[in-house]
Amino acid sequence: MDENEFDVFVIGSGIAGQTVAKACIEEGMKVAIADNREFGGTCANRGCDPKKILLGALEAYELSENLKGKGIDKVAKVNWKQLQKFKKKFTAKIPVSTEQNLKEKGIKLYHQSPEFLDENTLLVEGKKIVAKKIIIATGQVPRKLEISGAKHFKNSDDFLNLKKLPKQIVFVGGGYIGMEFAHMAARAGAKVTVLDTGKRPLHAFDADLVSELKKYSESLGINFIFEANPTKLEKKRKNYTLTYEINGEETLIEARVIFNTAGRVPALEGLNLEKGNVDFDESGVTTNNYLQSTSNTNVYACGDVSDKNLPLTPLSGRQGYVVAENIINGNKKVLEVPVIPSVVFTLPNLATVGYSEDEARNRYKNIRVNYQVATDWFNAKRINAPLYAYKVIINDRTGEVVGAHILGPDAGETINIFAMIINNKMTDRDIKSTIFSYPSWVNDVKSMV
Repeated sequence: MDENEFDVFVIGSGIAGQTVAKACIEEGMKVAIADNREFGGTCANRGCDPKKILLGALEAYELSENLKGKGIDKVAKVNWKQLQKFKKKFTAKIPVSTEQNLKEKGIKLYHQSPEFLDENTLLVEGKKIVAKKIIIATGQVPRKLEISGAKHFKNSDDFLNLKKLPKQIVFVGGGYIGMEFAHMAARAGAKVTVLDTGKRPLHAFDADLVSELKKYSESLGINFIFEANPTKLEKKRKNYTLTYEINGEETLIEARVIFNTAGRVPALEGLNLEKGNVDFDESGVTTNNYLQSTSNTNVYACGDVSDKNLPLTPLSGRQGYVVAENIINGNKKVLEVPVIPSVVFTLPNLATVGYSEDEARNRYKNIRVNYQVATDWFNAKRINAPLYAYKVIINDRTGEVVGAHILGPDAGETINIFAMIINNKMTDRDIKSTIFSYPSWVNDVKSMV
């Protein structure tokens, strides 16, 4: 086989792409992988992992704030500069270790995003590459806001790498990213505004719990502006001015930095998918149940860039395994997706799994909705948590839990128990008869059902 010919060529070095490349090289195939950014993907380099590292210090701050005068004399002070140095101890190692691991396995590395020349041919680093199978695993990128001066927006990468926290920050978009960053910045001392086109933040989460989180966020000093359409961003001498419209009326807001946190979209720009006969739309590469392109059978897509995506790292890995099996053994493995929990890492966490209340009402004849603000429960009171609430949805006929939504400390951990409960079709009786450690957050699950 010519040096520029491969059995498998993977575009993207995140968890999905790495999973395919490693599985195929172990089967004796000739494999290459390309990325136009640091090897290792978004989650490890500039997403979930660095975000949680920054959050760790803010969790300590939050706990000391809540327990001031109750055993804690002074509230912790966040040193943003030190926190960033600590974060880099984790992220700086990722690209080097990822590349070394892939090279040791015999995988050829390219440091550029390829573009399609035809169904089996790519152009990368000035070379024409022919591959029997091409895997698109490029993930997602920030959604562009098409307004005048959009080039002045900063994005999530910029926030995670801030050397110094500005005094005034505006986040345009009240989804996962905007809300998580708003909570971090407000606690670290910034004056924060979240601007969104909708009527509330976090549209994908339970409205009642989001309402509680919004009220608490406002008590932290976070200002919300809803049903606002940004129209222009201008750079001043030191600050930036954002113009937005509400009901046709223009208003200005000024801040030291303005971030675009309006969500993420599949990273397909520059791949010239049309030349590769690869169909796609706004949800990603169009694939069948085998994660194979519906228009070019030589191409597969996995992770956040496929149209079967949920932007969650565990699912990306699972999709990578499905693609690898189908390349190695022929199309036999269908993507099966269990009920997957999702978490917004605000403080407190907002977590969800299974059906929403509206979805459950449309699906089942009768449901039970257990909803309560539980700040008077022991686990919340022992750390003086200002907010703890839940909504658990049960199929009234069978007793099976079909949806769970939690707002509170460690909700991102507790929700995993509910994921197991729903995936195993456990009933309220099953849960109540289980003995958990006490007093633990998970033990509260028995009281929630």
